[in-house]
Amino acid sequence: MAPWLTVIGIGEDGFSGLGKQARRALLSASRIVGSPRQLALLPRCVVAEQLPWPSPFSLAPVLALRGEAVCVLASGDPMFYGVGASLARHVASEEMRVLSMPSSCALAAARLGWPLQDVQVVSVVARPLAALNAQLHSGVRLLVLSNDEHSPAAIAAQLRERGFGTSRMHVFEHLGGPHERHLVGTAEDWPHTDIAALNLMAIECQANPDAPRLPRVAGLPDSAFRHDGQLTKRDVRAITLARLAPQPGELLWDVGAGCGSIGIEWMRAHPSCRALAIEADEGRQGLIEHNRDALGVPGLQLIRGKAPDALLGLERPDAIFIGGGVTREGVLAHCWAQLRPGGRLVANAVTLQSEIALAHFRQRHGGELTRIHVAHTQPLGSFDTWRQALPITLLDVVKPLDA
Repeated sequence: MAPWLTVIGIGEDGFSGLGKQARRALLSASRIVGSPRQLALLPRCVVAEQLPWPSPFSLAPVLALRGEAVCVLASGDPMFYGVGASLARHVASEEMRVLSMPSSCALAAARLGWPLQDVQVVSVVARPLAALNAQLHSGVRLLVLSNDEHSPAAIAAQLRERGFGTSRMHVFEHLGGPHERHLVGTAEDWPHTDIAALNLMAIECQANPDAPRLPRVAGLPDSAFRHDGQLTKRDVRAITLARLAPQPGELLWDVGAGCGSIGIEWMRAHPSCRALAIEADEGRQGLIEHNRDALGVPGLQLIRGKAPDALLGLERPDAIFIGGGVTREGVLAHCWAQLRPGGRLVANAVTLQSEIALAHFRQRHGGELTRIHVAHTQPLGSFDTWRQALPITLLDVVKPLDA
């Protein structure tokens, strides 16, 4: 089938900056869909019916025109955080043609002389600012797609709060057009208030000397989490996550989540990792909500309830961690039944009763039991000695592909 839909990236320089293919498509289209700002860039010679996107936003008006000669206007590169990526989920590739312009990120990197492959890109367009927290590491360069004119000031405040007040910030307005502007400052004394709604930020991250180190690898310090004592401690957490082995795009169930530390570190392993935190205690639910934002994974989904009942109807996971409730009737059995073939189940036990439950489970389904002993130095009078933490028994089992 010949393409009926053409998605055109249009820059601030408008119709004059488009290539021949894009101009021909617009001149021969029966309908053109775009934002009011983009439609206003078209000259009078483009006579197609112009349709602004509905509010709230929906792809339905475009999809309803299937078979007509339709053009959709997008900013810069439509496949980079753009409407082209959304349309591609509904329209076959042979039915859609995409004509790109340089993205705003490409233009900003060119202005700053930053190699684009070395830059992290974050979008806060209709997304929580908390997602930025996972990207904050000294020496990292970030390009941030702003939501509106208030984003730079809000992000500057967030950088100060996270101990990155000395970070240098750039704001670009109307990139690639006659009204382009470049504003510069630091997060701790960001001076600019009159900013265009259409802007992009570039941040040279610089941590204050006392800012906490929060690496991507498993085993964040216990102090990084708010908790009520129900916390998988740092060393055990690192060992547990190594066995859970997060992979891009995979889903974890964190059952009996406590303060959510396992699910949070799972999601920090890769931007596409997902997690459901199942927790019945209201106080701990609040801790999970705080921790997921503070550590940059606001997408962690909190399931309020107690396993196994709270697990009914959830999307089947690629991995499951059970930090509490292994002795509760039906928890292990339901988790094993819902785990995808090839998935990993890891459960931790402290009490004799929970150890027995894991041993019986291993007899039926295989896997490996590991006993973890961790000791820390503590003062004993004028000397130091070792204080042994409670030993942890860890079950690690992979579900057979034919199960």
